[in-house]
Amino acid sequence: MEANRRHVVVVGGGIAGLAAAWFLRQGGDRVRVTVLEGSDRVGGKLRASEIAGVTVDEGAEAMIARRPEGKDLAAQVGLGDDLVLPGTTSASVLSRGALRPMPQGQVMGVPSDLMALVKSGILSPAGLARVPLDRILPATLVNTDVSVAAYIRARLGGEVLDRLIEPLLGGVYAGRADRLSLDATMPRVAAAARSERSLLAIAGEIAAEAPADAGPVFTSLRRGMGSLPDAVAAASGAEIRTGTMVRELRRTQEGWRLVVGPAREPEVIEADAVIVAVPATPARRLLAPDVPKAAAELGRFDYASMAVVTLAYPRSAFSEAPQASGYLVPPVEGRPVKGATFSSIKWPHITADHPDLVVLRCSIGRLGEEGLLQRDDSELINLAMDEMGEIMGVRGLPRDRRVTRWGGGLPQYDVGHLDRVARIRAAVAQEPGLAVCGAAYDGVGVPACISTGRTAATRILDHVLRGREWRGNNVSNVHSVGGVGL
Repeated sequence: MEANRRHVVVVGGGIAGLAAAWFLRQGGDRVRVTVLEGSDRVGGKLRASEIAGVTVDEGAEAMIARRPEGKDLAAQVGLGDDLVLPGTTSASVLSRGALRPMPQGQVMGVPSDLMALVKSGILSPAGLARVPLDRILPATLVNTDVSVAAYIRARLGGEVLDRLIEPLLGGVYAGRADRLSLDATMPRVAAAARSERSLLAIAGEIAAEAPADAGPVFTSLRRGMGSLPDAVAAASGAEIRTGTMVRELRRTQEGWRLVVGPAREPEVIEADAVIVAVPATPARRLLAPDVPKAAAELGRFDYASMAVVTLAYPRSAFSEAPQASGYLVPPVEGRPVKGATFSSIKWPHITADHPDLVVLRCSIGRLGEEGLLQRDDSELINLAMDEMGEIMGVRGLPRDRRVTRWGGGLPQYDVGHLDRVARIRAAVAQEPGLAVCGAAYDGVGVPACISTGRTAATRILDHVLRGREWRGNNVSNVHSVGGVGL
């Protein structure tokens, strides 16, 4: 049986690659899967560790609950009982020197309720006066993809863009609205804008569609999102090899050849199919020899870097304990910290056994702020502590602190992103036995990454288990196998 098994190699052990390995299980005994990860651990930007005796995520701390992929995979790998809901989802915006509540009914920062916007105090009187003009201004043509900034500014003015849209998009992409694609980052708004004149009307329609009993937007895992990768890796049944850098990927007559390990003692791995689940830059390098069109498009991606400073304070350091889940900071405020999450308030289970502890995370760094991130850890910690002192009135030193750097961690979905991804996939589709997945394509959140892994696995199983021919050399797949339910 071993001789008839098809070997699939997944390059990259982030959550997308691990999800792909898990979905490849549907091939049963007919498929052997190897995951090659260059670093010393799997999980990519999902990682949790202890601070002040409690486990706190270092990267992504939650996933969207209203998309099923993340919750479903967690349940399928044995973590269904570990899913937790937030203690609060209320958030604020630091605007014009004060924390102000995020207005109810906003859609990625686009207001749908003008009274809620007025009550929030986020905008100045002049900024507020500009917003209703959206209802009488001529239509803004969006027949092609445009930047978020161009469209929002035209409809609602600069303050909504600067003080609502920018901080929200910055929290997701660490990017800037004048570059980010409307189609890719706000697809429902973009689709409606093709025919609807008023952006306020669009936001109102989208907000009205949300079911009243939809529940919290986010969910997490009791031991942190960092517990998901190891569970998926174990459940996949794949051979997981960390510390194994893939240096070269080339097509052969029978399939694919991968060169891994140090240049002095390279190892060659033969595979029937390969899933490339690494960021755009290493993916471009691997695909350049045989899929140059995809590589050229991957070379156009930009990535933002950021750092997460985690602080654990005694509750007595706060004159008044935080009530909200956190706050966002618009770039126009000119502060190094772009947002703060009160993790132990948002996820009460974290400190259930340490009620005198408040754990929070400060995000530092946006696209173009690489100089800020060149400061050493102690400087970043001081920036975060100063922020807490000034904004939250925190006094004294934290009991524990941690700095996690995510260099080049967030792909930028610039204008034209969807077309760029379509060209990449079209080029890859010309190469049987090859697929790509990851955060660079269809979304940076955990469910979106899992979805790309499932799509890649489905493509590869369709190839290796259905007797497809290799394109370009006309060598038929000699193994005759039955279909598999995908």
